[in-house]
Amino acid sequence: LLADAAATDALGEALARTRPPSAVVLLHGDLGAGKSSLARAMLRALGVRGPIRSPTYTLVERYPLPEGGEAWHMDLYRIGDPGELEFLGLDGGEAVLWLVEWPQRGAGALPTADLEVWLDHAGNGRSARLEARSDAGSAWLRRLNGALPAEGALASHS
Repeated sequence: LLADAAATDALGEALARTRPPSAVVLLHGDLGAGKSSLARAMLRALGVRGPIRSPTYTLVERYPLPEGGEAWHMDLYRIGDPGELEFLGLDGGEAVLWLVEWPQRGAGALPTADLEVWLDHAGNGRSARLEARSDAGSAWLRRLNGALPAEGALASHS
């Protein structure tokens, strides 16, 4: 359970601290569930400075990372067909971190996920469920669980 915005930020920071060198994260949840907030917290924790814009209308925002490579924050809510991703120039060469909101709209056109995150409204807060989708994702969740207090162990190794 993420009791408030600060808890969502703390999860994002922990994900950033424990992430593998390269990762694809799919973010699921209704409008307002906290997908962009979680992505923003991860990007800030990775050293991104300046404005972190929502990719709602641009579809993708690219952020250079201090240690090299780029983080790509994508919001696929507005695409009608996964084929539209072809025109965004997402060859993946520079991306070391993909944060993809509404990934189901890009099914078949996105790289294989390492981690999937489901965010839902839960009372006055949010709930988060994390599932590994690769060996790198499983190792990431083990590191994350080791970095969180016992009551924060919220990851599932699938």
